[in-house]
Amino acid sequence: MANLPIHFLTILSLLPIICLSFSPENPTNRRILVLLDDLAFKSSHSIFFKSLQTRGFELDFKLADDRQITLQRYGQYLYDGLVLFSPTIERFGGSLDLADILDFVDSGHDLILTADVNASDLIRNIAAECGVDFDEDSSAMVMDHISYALSDTEGDHTLIAADDFIQSDVILGSAKIEAPVLFKGIGLSLNPANSLVMKVLGASPSAYSANPNAKLSNPPSLIGSAISLVSIVQARNNARIIIAGSLDLFSNRFFKSGVQKAGSPNKYGKSGNEQFVTELSKWVFHERGHLKAVSVRHHKVGETDEPAMYRINDDLEYSVEIHEWSGTSWEPYVANDVQVQFYMMSPYVLKTLSTNQKGLYYTSFKVPDVYGVFQFKIEYQRLGYTSLSLTKQIPVRPFKHDEYERFITTAFPYYGASFSTMAGFFIFSIIYLYNK
Repeated sequence: MANLPIHFLTILSLLPIICLSFSPENPTNRRILVLLDDLAFKSSHSIFFKSLQTRGFELDFKLADDRQITLQRYGQYLYDGLVLFSPTIERFGGSLDLADILDFVDSGHDLILTADVNASDLIRNIAAECGVDFDEDSSAMVMDHISYALSDTEGDHTLIAADDFIQSDVILGSAKIEAPVLFKGIGLSLNPANSLVMKVLGASPSAYSANPNAKLSNPPSLIGSAISLVSIVQARNNARIIIAGSLDLFSNRFFKSGVQKAGSPNKYGKSGNEQFVTELSKWVFHERGHLKAVSVRHHKVGETDEPAMYRINDDLEYSVEIHEWSGTSWEPYVANDVQVQFYMMSPYVLKTLSTNQKGLYYTSFKVPDVYGVFQFKIEYQRLGYTSLSLTKQIPVRPFKHDEYERFITTAFPYYGASFSTMAGFFIFSIIYLYNK
């Protein structure tokens, strides 16, 4: 009994965390754990961190080898997102390990992972589990002798001015990133067997990955547009991940630096790093591109109540409301490519839903002339958006014996054959009996 006050106080201490956690009604992550190789990163990358805090995120900074690190307590996750600015860490502090981070993502939480030259095996293994591999040479960097950034201090062309962005307003925002992004770090390659990983910032065709301090004796393993500088992953549970090959990409120095791409007359007073990183962080923390479906309804035409089952050839109506999270509130989602299937082993009906431009999607169709257990099914997957998977099961029965029409038009030939047979037999009987 003496321990009850202690347990009660512990539960009370967790209530704010539980209330601020990721929920369907408020999908934006609020509490984020930031693990650093050096606490000096708090000041050298302060612009990025301040942009998160300005948008309402609560950041908890810890050294990556802190013995007090823990992601969950009493089965409840303490954080909604994780930022790893610790590319050289060989082993996390506390009980945190590779499996814990993977479980964190598998539970639907989000991750930002940065690597750099001499990235540790731990960081490489986390990225590999997410479908991204780094150059096997730990000293290799991405170099480009054509699309490098003009600089008074960088003479080995490892400072790249990258502008090969993914074409998606959902991921990078509707405002075009005019200035190139400064990048200095390690190259990434995407696992072709993983369809969930995407290149969000790519190198130019003239880029390659090699050790800038060593003579190139063999062809580089990563070349050209196959090199990814920043990659993203959206898991099937809608957890989101950013994997960047450069820690400097997020630094104040790169945010404030001017940029001019070699061979280009355009000179920008400020690089595109801040806009690129800010917009990408909005996506990874579900401030944009998060969908939810509500009010799934179906009923017979002319009725409003949902039936327990349908009969073959019934006319029905189906509707659903889809909303998108804007960062502060739910807004109607407008698209023209949402489809519904009426499914039993395979789709018997596939219809594109009409919309009223206010988030309501609807259609009507005739139940197929096949009875069994069907499903209304929506599988909506679009670049940058969380996937929607909606299923609703409904049985379909055949006509009862007293529900058929008295005379079926298609059976008239059989009716005629029956009556003509009876008439022929009657005439034959008369002739046979009375003809001498």
